[in-house]
Amino acid sequence: MSEQVSTEDPKTSVVVSRVIAQPIAKVWAVLMTKDGSEALLGRGAVLGEKGQTWTAADGRTGVVRSVHRGEQIRFWWRKSEELPPSLVDLTLAPTDDDHTLVKVEHSHLRPDLDPAYLQGWWEASLERIESDAF
Repeated sequence: MSEQVSTEDPKTSVVVSRVIAQPIAKVWAVLMTKDGSEALLGRGAVLGEKGQTWTAADGRTGVVRSVHRGEQIRFWWRKSEELPPSLVDLTLAPTDDDHTLVKVEHSHLRPDLDPAYLQGWWEASLERIESDAF
């Protein structure tokens, strides 16, 4: 429902967070669906277990680095296979029994990545996840 955006160091990271009026288990369940994966990664991409690669229809690729059920997903993200990856860390934390803070930190940004574009991407992703949670 509420959203906070910051670019702690616009050259190296973008942080976006949102409080969703659903319990953490419901938000996690949405993230683990096809729609949840596509909201984060792009059409055609699927989140999986640690070490699993993913590819979106637009050419973005990555590797799932870690999964802590109900708490965190961390993955490498790159615009194309030829470019070095940046790191995305998505965390969930309950604010109370019926609300969940979802935070995305996209770090290790290269100069060719536009922080404003990424900020908009993650804001829209969290909005879609919130919509799917209802």
